[in-house]
Amino acid sequence: MKALAARWVIASIMLAAASFAFAGVFKSKIVTGTTGPLVITVPDDHVLKITNFSQEGGTERGVVEVTLQGDAESTGTADILTATRTDFSSGANSQNFPEISNRAVVAGPAQVRIRPVTGGTLFITYRKESNDGGGGGGGGSTPPPIFISPTPFPTITPVPTATASGM
Repeated sequence: MKALAARWVIASIMLAAASFAFAGVFKSKIVTGTTGPLVITVPDDHVLKITNFSQEGGTERGVVEVTLQGDAESTGTADILTATRTDFSSGANSQNFPEISNRAVVAGPAQVRIRPVTGGTLFITYRKESNDGGGGGGGGSTPPPIFISPTPFPTITPVPTATASGM
């Protein structure tokens, strides 16, 4: 029983260490009226993955605005994501259901801009990574971990079989 508990402790420590090692690639920013707009430049052969965009307060919705840069066919500006409201849980709007958060991926070259909302606080979490064309994985993905067990493989012991005599 002690060996099993020791294995669980070792596995837990390894998983915790892996989560700390890979958690540094995400960035979080807060945008308010005093901070000004947030501008994120996405270079060519890179992607920007937005995993959270939420808003507290304000009367207008915060938006993620993307300006594509490059050849004449793929230039322009568009709003691609609106902020998820987090402050509907009390007051007159307490009967509203919670909103569902959306995610977005922007391929470079592009410029992403988040303008402040009057009276509101915007929060965004994103990750910029290389789009190396790895195929299927989205580039920049980490390989699956390899776990090595300290226990040896079981040995196979031959078992004598009963033979019917006298048949």
